[in-house]
Amino acid sequence: MTDSTARRVLVLLASTRADGNAELMARAAVAALPADVEVRWLRLAELDLPSFADIRHEGSGQYPEPEGDLGRVLKDTLWATDLLVAAPLYWYSVPAPLKLYLDHWSGFMRVPGADFKPQMAGKALYVLCATSSGEEPHLARPLLDCLRFSGDYMKMRWGGSVLGDGSKPGDVLKDEAAVAAAARLLVG
Repeated sequence: MTDSTARRVLVLLASTRADGNAELMARAAVAALPADVEVRWLRLAELDLPSFADIRHEGSGQYPEPEGDLGRVLKDTLWATDLLVAAPLYWYSVPAPLKLYLDHWSGFMRVPGADFKPQMAGKALYVLCATSSGEEPHLARPLLDCLRFSGDYMKMRWGGSVLGDGSKPGDVLKDEAAVAAAARLLVG
């Protein structure tokens, strides 16, 4: 039986590449958590998520209970008390796997009995972003705004973000300040 007050972190790996810089920061963040915090990892690019179809204004506007990987994504998202998004900056915004995940939130809100929006309220949302912007961190603003505004709409709590400098795999490890900040992000 799970304690309803226990902290549960869902790490959403949004890169199309495994073991990228954002993932390295996520590993540092999770490693700093107390041992009693449950953690689940979802590599969004490896999931078989269908294209999102907007049927809000057709018929009842309801969506069927999702199955397969999409059902898993819904269950894991609702299970979590905290969502940690680990994403590289792609063309000044979120990577396609993360955008698809967010698009499905519209459907999740219309699955009978899921109560998605009310259940998202109060969850914490954290972001780790790997960028090669170097001294131009403002270039990551569209990605951060997309996630912050999405969280605000769901009445989630913004837990904060960390930008790490790195393009090639492993580059972010040279950004010692970002890796240290990532390790502090989830622990306050």
